[in-house]
Amino acid sequence: MASRKGTKDAPGMKGVRSRTKKGPLRPKRGDTRADTVEKKYGVDLKVRGDKQLTNVLKDERVPSLKKLIEKKRR
Repeated sequence: MASRKGTKDAPGMKGVRSRTKKGPLRPKRGDTRADTVEKKYGVDLKVRGDKQLTNVLKDERVPSLKKLIEKKRR
């Protein structure tokens, strides 16, 4: 079930996340800067801060931000 605007999501999630009409979380925009991801999720991606998320995902060979964060936290 989709959460309502302004309500908290699952424990461990950072703030309110936007969802699609069917309920799943929307994917993170590909043009998000790496330094923004590092700051928000507390991970060190070991790349330049201005590198776009799409390029980081491609270089790391992971399909999503979630998988990238899991990989970097290991």
